[in-house]
Amino acid sequence: MLRFALKVVLMAGVFYLVDLVLDGVAVVGNPDAPLGEVGTFLWIALIFAVVNAVVGPILRLMSLPFVLVTLGLFLLVINAALLGITAAITDRLTVDGFVTAVLGGLLLAIGGWAADQIVEKG
Repeated sequence: MLRFALKVVLMAGVFYLVDLVLDGVAVVGNPDAPLGEVGTFLWIALIFAVVNAVVGPILRLMSLPFVLVTLGLFLLVINAALLGITAAITDRLTVDGFVTAVLGGLLLAIGGWAADQIVEKG
């Protein structure tokens, strides 16, 4: 449970960086919330983690032929879809367009990999 919480905190940082880097991905912070704008990033990271854990395996299994044919590049489209689903669930995250979602999904995949490496070493 502690590893999951640590990964959610690290992914909140990744969402913050994605918000800074990509113009088409916007996180609308809530300064009146108990944790302020930081809580918004934590909330979005938690929603993304749940979507990734529940919907992610189903999408990866259903798209296995496309993943094999494209040598894994179709996983970027799946990450974009997971980011889009997260944006559809919460009104605090907006993603403008498919290309932005793919770039955001790529950055989140790299950040998620880095977070996994940090959590596993700890």
